[in-house]
Amino acid sequence: MMRSALLVTHTGRRQSTQHARAVARDLLAAGFEVRVVAEEAADLDLPEEVTAVAGPTAADGVEIVLALGGDGTFLRAAELARPVKAPLLGINLGKVGFLAEAEIEHLDQAVQDVVNGTYTVDERLTLDIRAEYDGRLIADSWALNEVSVEKGQRAQMLELLVDVDGRPLARYGCDGVVCATPTGSTAYAFSAGGPVVWPEVEALLLVPISAHALFSKPLVTAPTSSFVVTVDPYTSFAVLCCDGRRTWDLPPGAKVTVERGQLPVRLVRLSPRPFTDVLVAKFALPVEGWRGNRR
Repeated sequence: MMRSALLVTHTGRRQSTQHARAVARDLLAAGFEVRVVAEEAADLDLPEEVTAVAGPTAADGVEIVLALGGDGTFLRAAELARPVKAPLLGINLGKVGFLAEAEIEHLDQAVQDVVNGTYTVDERLTLDIRAEYDGRLIADSWALNEVSVEKGQRAQMLELLVDVDGRPLARYGCDGVVCATPTGSTAYAFSAGGPVVWPEVEALLLVPISAHALFSKPLVTAPTSSFVVTVDPYTSFAVLCCDGRRTWDLPPGAKVTVERGQLPVRLVRLSPRPFTDVLVAKFALPVEGWRGNRR
């Protein structure tokens, strides 16, 4: 049976396209069927043996999906990998690249590990999101990092009511709220003042954004919890955003339900390392030179 892989890359960067061509050639030489997303194919100038595939089923049946780029590219690849339960390997060609498993200097080794099958797969918790208004479904989506409900008009504060597990928790006058996974705790939720949660922890996060309220601290709940965020009927409209990629307008009175996703995202691990080391490397934390580290 022929092995197959899907490449997803940032075609707007020359460096990314060059690396994508190198990866495609290496995989083809190893006997893989190599696919690329059809709308990216023209910009990549790949060998003619590479297959261009279109639509949401581009990753159907593949052994692995490789995302070459930053976190945005990774999240785009996750949209294709998640429905078919394909393992997803991120190779960072961007700046921080928190979701990536490998850096560009280790690209050749990463491809070799894929060819040899010497990798493991972790499952990351996701979110399922539904937005309704007046009995009508506005949005039915999901997120790996976070879902946010934010004010739609810059000059006006947003009024939101948050329920947790079917019980009212708090009413916020705010810029919005972020509901995040542990994977997304280092993304938007972190920027809004939320905690960093180790990805092995199963939990949901709720982080108010610039809330005018006495009780406005970030919350960490059980993975079985559910959030309902209601846009006050007398406030301005809001915007629902999933992973910074999919957005919908929410009229006053709309309700957004957030709960653990039915399908996880399966992430490839090449050489597992403590999450502490990842934090130190990605945030360039100052751990060298302290007296406590001296022998």
